[in-house]
Amino acid sequence: MPHSSGFTEVAGSHRDPLEGAKRVGPVDPQSEVTVSLVVRRGGSGNAAASVAKLAETAPAEREHVSHEEFAAQYGADPADLDEVKKYAEQAGLTVTRSSAARRTVELRGSAEAMSKAFDVELDNYEHPGVGTYRGRTGTVGVPQELSKVVQAVLGLDNRPQADPRIQPPAAVSAGAAGGAAAAVAAGFTPPQVAQIYDFPNGAGQNQCIGLIELEGGYNPNDLSEYFAALGIAAPTVLDVGIDGSGNAPGSEADGEVVLDIDVSGSIANQATIAVYFAPNTTQGFLDAITTAVHDSTNNPSVISISWGSAEKRWTEQTVNAMDAAFADAALLGVTVCCAAGDHGAGDSEGDRLAHADFPAASPHVLGCGGTHLEVDGKAITLENVWNDGNEWATGGGVSEYFPVPPWQVGVNVPSVNPEGPAKGRCVPDVAGDADRETGYIIHLNGEDGLVGGTSAVAPLWAALVAILNENLGRRVGLLNPVLYTALTSQVAFNDIVEGSNELPDAPGYSAAAGWDACTGWGSPIGSELLNALEP
Repeated sequence: MPHSSGFTEVAGSHRDPLEGAKRVGPVDPQSEVTVSLVVRRGGSGNAAASVAKLAETAPAEREHVSHEEFAAQYGADPADLDEVKKYAEQAGLTVTRSSAARRTVELRGSAEAMSKAFDVELDNYEHPGVGTYRGRTGTVGVPQELSKVVQAVLGLDNRPQADPRIQPPAAVSAGAAGGAAAAVAAGFTPPQVAQIYDFPNGAGQNQCIGLIELEGGYNPNDLSEYFAALGIAAPTVLDVGIDGSGNAPGSEADGEVVLDIDVSGSIANQATIAVYFAPNTTQGFLDAITTAVHDSTNNPSVISISWGSAEKRWTEQTVNAMDAAFADAALLGVTVCCAAGDHGAGDSEGDRLAHADFPAASPHVLGCGGTHLEVDGKAITLENVWNDGNEWATGGGVSEYFPVPPWQVGVNVPSVNPEGPAKGRCVPDVAGDADRETGYIIHLNGEDGLVGGTSAVAPLWAALVAILNENLGRRVGLLNPVLYTALTSQVAFNDIVEGSNELPDAPGYSAAAGWDACTGWGSPIGSELLNALEP
């Protein structure tokens, strides 16, 4: 439907109701709505060119910008922010927060005022899987004078956007906290996995690991018991609430939160663990990422994200805004690790096609796939592609949105889909133990549990990056280009050559020597990766 006179659609903002959702009526016009507007870059720098230069530069020679420098070089133009604020006041909306570095203006107002301000109709929908949500159909409009300024308007639709990439906990035979003190028959503690993968000495001293969590929470007693059972000092865990969210245990998302803290915090226990809690919406997800990336107080050097969904579920405006935030991270020297998905190459879409998972598909993040791991002592006796064959398997594949980045040209893996782009950004980049049968022991609600999923691999790699940063005395930042050099890829990984991520409902990709779309380059040999990153 065309927009009203004086309005221009925001590019890439088209949205349809969730498949299977039913409209049940208009939103209460006086109900409160908050939105986040993303504005264009200003400043003196060219972000794309600067990231490209970083990618071509050896890590030891990279020059990352400080938080103070970033806003002036790559942030929003203050005049653009003022234009948005001026329009908000005219539209009867309140500016609750504005950030030049995040290029974000957050607005609050009634549903009626929001509908008029962005030329949309807001309705309530019911969906059998997600319940009731507020939604819109079509595109978002902005006044013509803001058409070149505003790049995204997020929050009008508040449907759940992402899924945690975790294989839910199974019982540990040892029971209670004691089971975490040693590996049980089919699982490992995170420090044991770090030993198997030969992580360098260190515990993340003077580093901060940021964890993005979309709802859920943790019980501090669970953490205390877990680290005490492991016999290590507990890390400092800080909560950062975003868009009204905070540490709120009591939902299925708790397992994801606890997994991320237990894995990253037990391997890099001298690091600060900053947990960014946000609503599970496009607005919440983006606000969590931009807040973490531009957090000059906690200053994370690496961020772990274990939430995502197939590329087809995202609006173009959201993908562009999140990818730009990951480019911000690269400029600041922040490494971002993202889980590649837990339901094979089909990514749970059920359309018999392969789908790359986002945000792992962003070329500015480290996509993390999953393996099945067996050992004798500390020696790996078997490691192959994680695939249970019962809907659980590592994600991976070819992006239909992002083109092949320069550093990945040599991969040359075509899509298995009969239509659409034959080539694109390939995921994952790396892998690690993800099969629940050989998974990680965590401590949740007073009991030990064995969990799996690529959700565990993202914080595993985040802990490794924190230790690498500690040893190097600098940030490695955008890690991907380094991994695709012959020197690094040939010595720093356990190459996975057996298995595939094909499941009955979708085609997939097979493991092969070198890089593949199941496990990337493979699981890490941490000490060799450190050697490769040395000057």
